Formats: sequence, C-alpha cells, structure tokens
Amino acid sequence: MLSTKFTKTYDIIDFEMKIPITQSKEWQKLQENLGEITFHKKDNDYQYLTVLKSTPVGNYLYCPYGPIAEDTTGFKKAINSLQELAEEHSVTFIRIEPFEKSQAKYLPKNAKKSTDLNPKETWLLDLTGNDEDLKAKLPSRLLRYYKQAVNKGITIEKSHSPEDIHYLLALQKALAKEKGINTFSEKYLMTELRQPFATLYLLKKDDKVEAAGLVFDDKDTRYNLQGAQTEEGRKLHATGILTIQLILDAKEKGLKTFDFWGIAPEGAPKSHPWAGFTNFKKTFKGYEFDHAGTYDIVLKPVKYKLYQLTRKLNRLIRK
Repeated sequence: MLSTKFTKTYDIIDFEMKIPITQSKEWQKLQENLGEITFHKKDNDYQYLTVLKSTPVGNYLYCPYGPIAEDTTGFKKAINSLQELAEEHSVTFIRIEPFEKSQAKYLPKNAKKSTDLNPKETWLLDLTGNDEDLKAKLPSRLLRYYKQAVNKGITIEKSHSPEDIHYLLALQKALAKEKGINTFSEKYLMTELRQPFATLYLLKKDDKVEAAGLVFDDKDTRYNLQGAQTEEGRKLHATGILTIQLILDAKEKGLKTFDFWGIAPEGAPKSHPWAGFTNFKKTFKGYEFDHAGTYDIVLKPVKYKLYQLTRKLNRLIRK
C-alpha cells in the first residue's frame, strides 16, 4: 500500500487564471482524505495537482483537468515538470486532461489519446448580470414547475451531513442499473460531502426523497456533479425543479458560472448514455465548453501495454 508520506506542495509565484476545482488545494485535501498521494506545484506561469495512482502493473500520475498554464510556454514547462516528477517516482505514464482544448497540439510525441475520465465537453451557464438576465436563460416550463412545487407539497433541503449521502447513493444505484453506468462507493461520496465545498440537496414530497444532487462550489463556479431521481420524481419533474434551485442558490451566493458537468459529444447517437442528460442541460441557455480530453504520456511502453491489456480485461469482467 502506498504511503502518504510522499505528499508534497510546491509554491513559487502566484498568477491569476481560472483554476478548476479539480486542480485546487481543496481538491488536494479531498484526495488526501481518500488516502491518495498528491503533488501540487505552482510556478509563475503554470500549476498542477497530480495524484500518484497505483496499479498491479505499475504506478502513474493523474492530473484531473490539468495541468493549468497561463500560455503555451507555461504548458510546456508544466509537462516537463511532470516528467521530472514521474522519473523521480518511476511511474509508467502520466495521465493528463489539459483544461484548454487548444493545448492538445502541444503535447509531446509520446502522448496517446486515452478514454476520457472527466467529461471532455460540458455545458456552462453564465450567472452574471441581474436576476431578469438569469431568468431569461432558464426554461420557462421548468420555472413554472418550480413555482408550483410548494403547492404540490414539494420541499428542498440542504445537507452537509455525510450520513445523508445514502439518499443519493440509493437513487444513483437505480440509475446505474438502468443506464449501465458506474457509481462511486458510499465511502467516496461521504468523504466528498465532508469537504467544505460540498453541499447535498434533497428534494422531498411528503417527506420522501424523490431527487438528490451533490454540488461543489469554488470561488466563482458551482459544479453540478452528482444527481438522480426516482420514477415518481420523473413525474414530478424533480430534477428540473432541483436544478432551478441549484442555479438560483449559486446566483444568490455570488457565483459567476454554473457547470452542468458533462454532455455527450456533438453528433453522439441517441443511444449514448448521456443523451437524455444532454438534451435536458441544453434547454438552459448556456454554452458549450470543450476540454482537450484525457491523454497518457507514455514513459515505459512495455509496462503501459500491459496496463492497457489489464484495463480492458477489467472492463470485460465488469460488463
């Protein structure tokens, strides 16, 4: 088992740019709470948070939505720094997810496209402006359901109690069975909810939870990461009502952006597991933002091929 004694933080010079929550010090703390080994480096024109992941065939570094760079020079310096760190810890490859789509063309020759982990495409809603500006971006049908919710006995509560995560987990397990997708463990979700940036929303009717959603907030963005509803919730338009509440609360909190966290790629078939989610998210008058996707910088080709083979076998077993 890997020891957390290798956790390091490097701080050199600060720079102003958008830092996704998955590259923040707060996310580093979450990873450490989960028992991960992390490294955070901050230079004058780049920064990254990377996690040392272990597999039976060798270790690798993983940068969720990172590294972050001020410009092309900074991005290349970040890659060089990661490769130095990788050599120090003798890893098989470095898994990165450049925040900006354009950065993919500056990857080294030994970088290979991998299966995307975090969503490559997402849908964002601008929360700046006045209340009327925001209202115009929200689906009128959902606003109507939201206003009628109280009369139907629907209430929405916020929770920071890790024990309440079982409501979300139960709904997600039912959704996963229906859609054929994976869910996080209860321990993982409880650890997330313990973080100061996390809030669990519960939509109830007659004291029964019909929908739940877990959001993360940084200094200017609300990330709508986890959510699910019951069959009765579908009839009540629970997800729509809850999403309106999430957005209005984010606006009231002074946040600038609402990140719907992932949509299906353009031209994806109707059978895509995110097709329904995507259609729903695009009813809000937001805009698409594309990340570069997930890439592996291969340092040990033989071990990497063995890793890929093991990964494919594991997926077949899960299916």
